[in-house]
Amino acid sequence: MRISVLDVGSNTVRLVVADAAGGVPLPVHTAKWRLRLSEQVAPGDPIPEEAVERLVGAVAAAARTADRWGATGPLSFATAVVRAAPNQREVLRTVRARTGVALCTLPGEVEAELTFLGARRWMGWRSGPLALLDIGGGSFEVAFGRGRLPDFVASLPLGAGRLTHDFFTDVDPPTPELLRAARRRIRHQLRDVAARIRWEGPRTAVATSRTFQQLGRLCGAAPGRHGPFMDRTLHRRDLREAVDALAALPAAERARLPGISAPRAAQSLAGAVIGHTAMKLTGLRSVTVCPWAIREGVMLRHLEDGPAWWAEVARLADEEPDTPAEPVPLRLAQHGV
Repeated sequence: MRISVLDVGSNTVRLVVADAAGGVPLPVHTAKWRLRLSEQVAPGDPIPEEAVERLVGAVAAAARTADRWGATGPLSFATAVVRAAPNQREVLRTVRARTGVALCTLPGEVEAELTFLGARRWMGWRSGPLALLDIGGGSFEVAFGRGRLPDFVASLPLGAGRLTHDFFTDVDPPTPELLRAARRRIRHQLRDVAARIRWEGPRTAVATSRTFQQLGRLCGAAPGRHGPFMDRTLHRRDLREAVDALAALPAAERARLPGISAPRAAQSLAGAVIGHTAMKLTGLRSVTVCPWAIREGVMLRHLEDGPAWWAEVARLADEEPDTPAEPVPLRLAQHGV
C-alpha cells in the first residue's frame, strides 16, 4: 500500500509519499512548495486572497504528484498559520472546492500527540519516559509520555514566525532589550508546562521540526545528506552560543551560517531563543533531533486505526462556524510500540 501526507506549514507545503508494507511508512518521494504564508499573514489576520490562490496551486500540484506516484489521495492538514486565521473555514472550503483535496486543520494538542507518536516510534521503548519539543511557525508543542501515547500535551502560541513578527522585525539585528522581552514572553507562556516536564523527569528528550534540525546543524550535528540514522544531539550550552551568534547578525546574513537556510534565516533567531529558553526551563541539557514528527504520526495513525478517524477530522473541519464542534478523538488504540 502506498499513502501520502500533505502538510501545509507556515513556510512550506510538504508532500511525503510512502510505502506502508508491514505497517512502517518508508518514504519513496518527497516534494515541497515554498509559500511563506507566515510572511504574508500577521498573527490574527485573515489569509489574503493572493495567498489562498498560491495555496490552491500548491495543493493541486501535490495531489497530482501523489497520483503520479500511485498513492491514495493525500491526508492533508494545515498547521497554526491557517488554524489561527479568522477566515480559516473559507480557506479550507476553497481548497476543497478547487482541488478536490479535503484539507483540514488539527487542534494544537492533536498535533502534539501525533508528533509524539512519530517520535516514540522512531526512538522506541528503550528511550523510556519521553519529552518532546516541537517548534512550528505559529505554535510550540510540548508532550511527555511513558508509553506509545503522551500522558500530557500542550500547544502554546510561541512559534518562531509569531515571535519574529512580534519582536524581531522592526530592528534588525535586534537590541538586547528585545531579546530579553522575547525571553520574558516565552518564560511566561511556558512556566507551568515546563514545571510539569521537570516534575516528570524524562529519561530522554527529543526535538522535532525543521527549525530544530537547522539549529542542530548550526551547533555541529551531521548534515542531512548523511541520512536519518545518524545520531544528532543538540546541547543547551551550544544553543546558547547560537543565540548570540544569530542575534549579532542581520537576518539576511544568517543564511551564511552552517545549517541556516535563506527562507528560514529571519526566523532562526526566534527559534533558537524558544529552544534554549524551553530547554533551560524544563531542565533539559540536551535533546535528540528526531527525523520523524507529525507527518509520520499521521501515517502511523492511518495505518493502525484506519481511515475513520481522518474522515471525522475532515468532517469537523467542514462544520459551520456557529455549529458547536465535538472534540476530535485523540486517543489511539492501545497496542504496543
